[in-house]
Amino acid sequence: MWYLQPDTMVKMTAPHLPTADEILDALDPDQRAVATTLSGPVCVLAGAGTGKTRAITHRIAYGVRTGHYAPTSVLAVTFTARAAGEMRARLAQLGVVGVQARTFHAAALKQLSYFWPRVVGGAPPTIVEHKARLVALAATRVGVEVDRVAVRDLASEIEWAKVTMLAPQDYVTAAQATGRAAPAGSDFRDVARLLDAYEEVKELAGVIDFEDVLLLLGGMLHDRPDVARQVRDQYRRFVVDEYQDVSPLQQFVLDQWLGQRREVCVVGDPSQTIYSFTGATPHHLLNFGARYHDATTIRLVRDYRSSPQIVHVANTLLASATDRDKVPVLELVSQREPGPEVGFEVYEDDVAEAQGVARHVKELVDAGAAASDVAVLVRTNAQLEQYEEALSAVGLSTQVRGGERFFSRKDVRSAVVLLQGAAKAGTGDDAISVIDDCVRSVGWSNDPPQTRGAVRDRWEALDALRRLCHELVSQGNDLAQVVAEIQERARHHHAPTVDSVTLASLHAAKGLEWPIVHLAGMSEGLMPISLAATPTAIAEERRLLYVGMTRAQELLTLSYSQSRSGTSRSVRQVSRFLAPLWPGGAPASRSRTQRAVPRDGFDSFGRAGAQEMDRAVFEALKAWRTQVATRHDMADHAVLSTSVMRALATARPGNRDALVAVRGMGQQRVVMWGEEILEVIQKYGSHTTS
Repeated sequence: MWYLQPDTMVKMTAPHLPTADEILDALDPDQRAVATTLSGPVCVLAGAGTGKTRAITHRIAYGVRTGHYAPTSVLAVTFTARAAGEMRARLAQLGVVGVQARTFHAAALKQLSYFWPRVVGGAPPTIVEHKARLVALAATRVGVEVDRVAVRDLASEIEWAKVTMLAPQDYVTAAQATGRAAPAGSDFRDVARLLDAYEEVKELAGVIDFEDVLLLLGGMLHDRPDVARQVRDQYRRFVVDEYQDVSPLQQFVLDQWLGQRREVCVVGDPSQTIYSFTGATPHHLLNFGARYHDATTIRLVRDYRSSPQIVHVANTLLASATDRDKVPVLELVSQREPGPEVGFEVYEDDVAEAQGVARHVKELVDAGAAASDVAVLVRTNAQLEQYEEALSAVGLSTQVRGGERFFSRKDVRSAVVLLQGAAKAGTGDDAISVIDDCVRSVGWSNDPPQTRGAVRDRWEALDALRRLCHELVSQGNDLAQVVAEIQERARHHHAPTVDSVTLASLHAAKGLEWPIVHLAGMSEGLMPISLAATPTAIAEERRLLYVGMTRAQELLTLSYSQSRSGTSRSVRQVSRFLAPLWPGGAPASRSRTQRAVPRDGFDSFGRAGAQEMDRAVFEALKAWRTQVATRHDMADHAVLSTSVMRALATARPGNRDALVAVRGMGQQRVVMWGEEILEVIQKYGSHTTS
């Protein structure tokens, strides 16, 4: 088992489990305050990358280890299956079993299914996964003409009304009061009538939707004291992650779980509220202290994810917001070593931007970065296709976040079925060989295919499954335990990492992180999106950009193009959010693809702006870096990042002072590798000789 600390990895050999003191030793002072505040209402304001999951899982583990909590009395709820899976995995590493960590819907569905036969009778109704057919039928009933796009928009509006707990007769007033735009082709009265018709159609079909799961459970707990008593006897302590995103409906369910009790710990960041269109609101987080006057509030601001350069830009983005007095801003403090400056790039048109981003990513991968270390994030899903094509054109595979789920792939499902059969048959003790045989029989091979496309995607998916199984075996699991863990991950959509470049919308990237992030399409009309017509909506767009920035660990680049196509007469402007951050001010109109170059003459990848990079020096440094990494059993990029090597190959420093001046080197690297680096450069002649 690996016991992760903020800046080190300490191996703990099984079956040793961390003591209460060891659980606290892994935390910084603020995280420790969270872990040791074991009772009463607690509000944790946790900035991006500050270790909120670590803090709350260690709090649970410390409470269990010290005897304050019975594991089965704790219910931890979050918003995504991935986050719930991560929480369970961390608790397991800390030796805590029995704690329930689930999404709101998963926890509610389990309870609803259990109590339904007693309260209603018979089996619970089927849950419809997609509303489209029911919405279309409802629209026909009320005489509203719809197409596929209108059905999707109306379905979203129905979901918003239900999670904000609006009755159809109250919908018009509430929608107008919140400045909500009516779905295209409809007015608010149409939607109100549709809400009634939708419920009728659903009832006739004998089905419920996902929002009904929460509504029905909340109502059941509210109306049936015997049911509420049983749930409250079981769950006495609650932890709510991403509390800034709770809807009124989710808060209602949480209130029923709690009853009059006060044992709740909420964790959130108002600066990451980006789902208001779905009914999420930071109101409950911001007013937690007003509701619980004696609540303990703890702030986490030490950022372990992003470099100081990235944190500075993200902090500056929020500090310039006109709504900063309305939403408390947590000013992050990076705990990482300095890295490359944030890059800013301008392109002539969308095609040039996609091709330029793809070239940069290809250079990074060729220089040693893993494809899975890179993410390209955009504002809308419609932008993803051109980046998928551009990256494929340079030979890089991609995975679209929010696309086909990993465990839903036919090849992965086939491999899992074979693993299940092998586990039941008890085919010997060599689990590794069995795993390899199973994935090989459905398309995996020792050597990856050289082609791209579906064949390579299948190989990479199977290889990710294989690597996950190998990892589980190395942790002491037998084949049956490996299969059980795989099935658990499949149920909660907790997929392994595939070695492909990630493409995602900014919304889909929430909760994730990568060493290298490129935010593309950052122009007015896309960021903020043109549909954001109110100050509240524009403020949320700023927060969305902040979320995108803070996904990056080491290297962040922002770009936009000046037109949809090279022949377009309309000239786009850079996002109003980025104009104050742009080196030298907002860029003027340019007639060709051009990269914004910081004042020191190098771009975000350390490439020459005012000076030319010496390719021979770069290749020599690259070879030296590989030798050092091998000698010290380190990853190549941990010795020197590619951007620093490029900067070195451009500046070609000849002495220690000049070496220190190269951006990204830092004193620690100069002490460790300085003499060797200077020796490599001097073979080719340096710019600085004295």
